[in-house]
Amino acid sequence: MSNSSALHFVATPNAPAPGGHYSQAVIHGGLVYVSGQLPVVVGTPHDNAAPFEVQARRALGNLLAIVTAAGSSPAGLLKVSAYIVGVEHWPAFNAVYAQMLGAAKPARSVITVPELHYGYLIEIDAVAAQDAPPR
Repeated sequence: MSNSSALHFVATPNAPAPGGHYSQAVIHGGLVYVSGQLPVVVGTPHDNAAPFEVQARRALGNLLAIVTAAGSSPAGLLKVSAYIVGVEHWPAFNAVYAQMLGAAKPARSVITVPELHYGYLIEIDAVAAQDAPPR
């Protein structure tokens, strides 16, 4: 594998450490592939009882922390996939998402699912363009 096609692994203390055999994100060919982010707060116990809006902010905050550590930004997001428990949370997700991403409007999928790990209500992954070297 040549240097231009090398894989670079992202690890930031500003988002939860992986709980399994994966990386927070992988950079390859100028793209950042961010693993699914749950609404976990670094250094605290799991809190799946938090309201949906709080969980959405936490999961998006984790995703954005990793995107930033990888040398990108909300404007660099190309594709976001959000997995939410219950279609009734879709409007709340839209509101939080629009507020946190501002002018950025990446391609997006919202997938309703019956349940997520630890009983959380949302998980988000993404692909972003790398704007600068990882931090």
